[in-house]
Amino acid sequence: MAKAIAEARKAEEKAEVPIGCVIVRDGRIIARAHNLRESRQDPAAHAELLAIRKAARGLASWRLLDTTLYVTLEPCLMCMGAIILARIPRVVFGCFDPKAGAAGSLYDLSNDARLNHRLELLHGVRGDECSCLLSGFFAALRRQRRI
Repeated sequence: MAKAIAEARKAEEKAEVPIGCVIVRDGRIIARAHNLRESRQDPAAHAELLAIRKAARGLASWRLLDTTLYVTLEPCLMCMGAIILARIPRVVFGCFDPKAGAAGSLYDLSNDARLNHRLELLHGVRGDECSCLLSGFFAALRRQRRI
């Protein structure tokens, strides 16, 4: 999770929402990314999607079996959809997203029997640190807008 937090800090340096993601296989990072929605003006440039694409290219396979995805914020519906389609078996995230989360907050796609893939979730890993990073970013953004 430390590497995902480092990715989130890279996003923050670019005035992006500080969310970072790494994908690990056999104990080594095979992909890392951070949010780039503002930089790319791309609504799909979420950290998870960017990391999934890098991992698939690196493994030359869309099936990311035997991997673990670490992300600082609970994945949204779009990202959980991609995680499920990529067959990622395990997701570890820092803090919940009560407004858009699809891994326990608003929805839980991880264990939906109607889908063809289920995955293991672990939440709260360095959750306070991840939450503080996000709330600090948005507090600074609100302060800047008042000037």
